[in-house]
Amino acid sequence: MLSYQHAYHAGNFADVQKHLTLYAVVDYLLRKKTAITYIDTHAGRGLYPLSTKETQQLQEYREGIWPLWQASEQLTDPLLRSWLATLRTAQPYVSEFDHSELSHSEFTHYPGSPWWLSQPLREQDRLTLFELHPGEHEHLSTQSLPSQAQRIYGDGLAGLSALVPVATPRLCVLIDPSYERKVEYQEVVDAVSYSHAKARHAVLLVWYPLLPAGNHHTLLDGLRESGIRKIWCSELQRFIPNENSHGMYGSGMLVINPPWGLDERLAAAMANFTPLLGSESRYRSEWLVGE
Repeated sequence: MLSYQHAYHAGNFADVQKHLTLYAVVDYLLRKKTAITYIDTHAGRGLYPLSTKETQQLQEYREGIWPLWQASEQLTDPLLRSWLATLRTAQPYVSEFDHSELSHSEFTHYPGSPWWLSQPLREQDRLTLFELHPGEHEHLSTQSLPSQAQRIYGDGLAGLSALVPVATPRLCVLIDPSYERKVEYQEVVDAVSYSHAKARHAVLLVWYPLLPAGNHHTLLDGLRESGIRKIWCSELQRFIPNENSHGMYGSGMLVINPPWGLDERLAAAMANFTPLLGSESRYRSEWLVGE
């Protein structure tokens, strides 16, 4: 089943958590000159104009990136400010060299993970983007990307398993399925376990939704029992669910082999962001599996 299109959800609170985590990880990895291979298993379109009919139908960005963008001038956290300054360069008419004060009136596009991964690419780095949905891949093929980036129309989890180990000294992977099928939670466990066995020092990031059905426990329990030693977990709850709740109430991120200090940097950033989502919003993090 290939019905999921992220354009309906672009810029929501889960995107902010996911891409902020990714940004912090990549920022740390770039402190060393050795080459990095990045793999994005579920790339999506790459860039989402907020004016499209899909994004306007639900307007989830209004309870995600929008309040953060509007509050940008009052934010004090350095990670958030750096992330927002980078986000500003995704707006079509803003020069990448212009980092002047942000204005919420300028915000027209929200970038997906292909954009966040392609921006910091150095000459020695490589990026592989997988997308299986034909329409989404067609959109992705129109995006301007550096020559080091490769777009593949295919299954990202199978593609990841085929690519590891990679030729570069370091590997960073983002796994971000739609979880339309319940079996995807176990498929992610299998793909992460296989990839980790082939590249034990790889940094792997896994996003998952918090839904009333609680299917994400298949993912968490599977990775706890996988034998992987370093798994860090963070969750952002939009509201506290009850027996009448429907839809996604929160967002989770797993990081295998997280960079040193990631938990503290993100906790400080999320302390600025979480209150903007409402009084019921909560952020927490813990070691799913310690060293």
